[in-house]
Amino acid sequence: MEARTKLNELGLPYGRKSKRITPPRDVPFSRRDYLRGVIDADGSVGYTKQGLPFISLTTASTAIAAYFCFYAKKITGASRHPSRNQRDGIYNVMYWKEASQELAAHFYYPVRLARERKEAAATSLRDWVRPAGMKSSPNRRRWKEWEDRALLRHNNPTSAAEELGRSLQSCSLRLWRLRTGQVPMPQ
Repeated sequence: MEARTKLNELGLPYGRKSKRITPPRDVPFSRRDYLRGVIDADGSVGYTKQGLPFISLTTASTAIAAYFCFYAKKITGASRHPSRNQRDGIYNVMYWKEASQELAAHFYYPVRLARERKEAAATSLRDWVRPAGMKSSPNRRRWKEWEDRALLRHNNPTSAAEELGRSLQSCSLRLWRLRTGQVPMPQ
């Protein structure tokens, strides 16, 4: 009962908690070890069917999904913007290729507590090498409101691409998404 009370004081609610759980607040804790525990419990570490390394987290908690993305961006530089899936309303946050290797090395370091199966999978990720000829896509450039306004003002992907320094394909797709309401119109 004492351990249960202490966990509750640290922010782990009683009862059904999948949506309400949050990282500890107002107490010192190891962020790295906390997130490794979350991955051990609700994540996956391994290889896709295509042989690509990945680390993923499945959670119903907005706070946990956002915290994982925030922390992983500090380690890898890779941005994720989690949103709930349509089927069951949960978050599926996934990092793959080099980003997954960086996270695996960071979370599954020597001399710490981890599930053996996840530790073995994380260790195996270190051996993956990007195949020759596989393109590496740098972090994508997010659209800004002023760019959306310029694109709508031009109403022509070709001329907008020149002004914005973006590809014709990028401008065409963004204009289509704006027109069909798949992304919100700029203010």
